[in-house]
Amino acid sequence: MANFKIMGNDIQHLYVELGPNEKIYAEGGHLVWKSSSVNIKATTGGGLLTGLRRAITGASFFVLELEGPGAVDIAGFAPGKIVRIDLNGNGIMVEHRAFLAMEPTVNYDVKLVGLGFGWLGGEGLLMARLHGYGGVFLHAIGDALMLELGPGESVDVEAGHVLAFDEGMRVGIRRVGGLRTMIFGEEGLWLAHVEGPGRVWLRTLSRQQMIMGLMPELANVVRSG
Repeated sequence: MANFKIMGNDIQHLYVELGPNEKIYAEGGHLVWKSSSVNIKATTGGGLLTGLRRAITGASFFVLELEGPGAVDIAGFAPGKIVRIDLNGNGIMVEHRAFLAMEPTVNYDVKLVGLGFGWLGGEGLLMARLHGYGGVFLHAIGDALMLELGPGESVDVEAGHVLAFDEGMRVGIRRVGGLRTMIFGEEGLWLAHVEGPGRVWLRTLSRQQMIMGLMPELANVVRSG
């Protein structure tokens, strides 16, 4: 059985030891290094339709199939934390660009989320649906939080911070405040509304915040070039 180790502190990476014929699937472009004995190939991870479903969410058509023996190291595109979620026949809804790797017993699908929910987060109307058995590894920009909601409990989240949530939870959008909030609130007028029971995973830094934080530094680089 593959041995997974989440390593690092503020900038984490996923180290995986694979035995003979053991496989994992990883999002393309996230591989840092591998043992020369590890076989690598691009695959749809389940046929043409699976690849098309992935492409619909905005993810790549192919995933990397990494087969042991040997070790591989995988990392995200930005500083952050890696979250492991173990599936036992259940499913989770995932922001597609957060997907990092999964065991071969996990299935990748897509599903339409509540109208406006994904659009507010800049992710479109479709999210990745991961279901089956085994480990799923997601990359969260910044830090990662997990909230467990009981029946009747709910949270309102700035949509760009939603990483994943249990399938079956009710999600939608909620208007917050009035004209003053719309003018002066940096988070906008709408929040994602998630209702329990179930778990929701959040990231403390959205992509928009990361880009906005880097813009002054990028502008200085351009001026000095």
